[in-house]
Amino acid sequence: MDRIGSSTAQWDKEVLPLKIERIPPGEIEARSFAIIGEELGGIHLDPREEPIIKRVIHTTADFEFARTLAFSPGAVEKGIEALRAGAAVVTDTNMAKAGINKGNLGKLGGDVFCFMSDPDVASEAKSRGVTRAEICMERAAALRRPVIIAVGNAPTALIRLSELMEEGRISPALVVGVPVGFVNVIPAKELILQSAVPHIVIKGRKGGSNIAAAIVNALMLQALAQGEESSIL
Repeated sequence: MDRIGSSTAQWDKEVLPLKIERIPPGEIEARSFAIIGEELGGIHLDPREEPIIKRVIHTTADFEFARTLAFSPGAVEKGIEALRAGAAVVTDTNMAKAGINKGNLGKLGGDVFCFMSDPDVASEAKSRGVTRAEICMERAAALRRPVIIAVGNAPTALIRLSELMEEGRISPALVVGVPVGFVNVIPAKELILQSAVPHIVIKGRKGGSNIAAAIVNALMLQALAQGEESSIL
């Protein structure tokens, strides 16, 4: 495990001239993933979780996520199954919504929603004295269709989601719980970690909307790949 992030130490000691790799544009992503594999060294990753962990590292250049990403049993399979069945994805930020590959989601028959900017959400949140993220989770429950919840910013979204699940108003196919910050972030994540809902959660304070989108994108790539395999058989 000591090798994770070892490039940081190498960077600190680096002296000019630096070696610039000349890589064709179409091969940059593949080279990035090769570097990630090299720096992970001999660390064993669950084959089902590996593509998601590597995609998150690729998005953030933070190897700590190899340790802190937590998957409930069968979470990856349930997420893929939901996507292949055309589940909706609900995010807590427009940034996460923007980062989700709409072309791939459309191929799977799904849609992505973020209600944060809806005028009625803002007005209701103000009148009730709650966050817009909480109202967004209520809007997600009102969709009455299979949903994947992807939270990358607001811990209050996870807190309200947990309440809605306890009330029987929503049963997500998967919860991607990766809000970032300091206030209530860890307790909010623990609510999901301790629940029975299928989940992918980053332990601790780190997270972000870009990571929420990366996880959904990684799941979609696996869902599409499974669809191609099925069509061949």
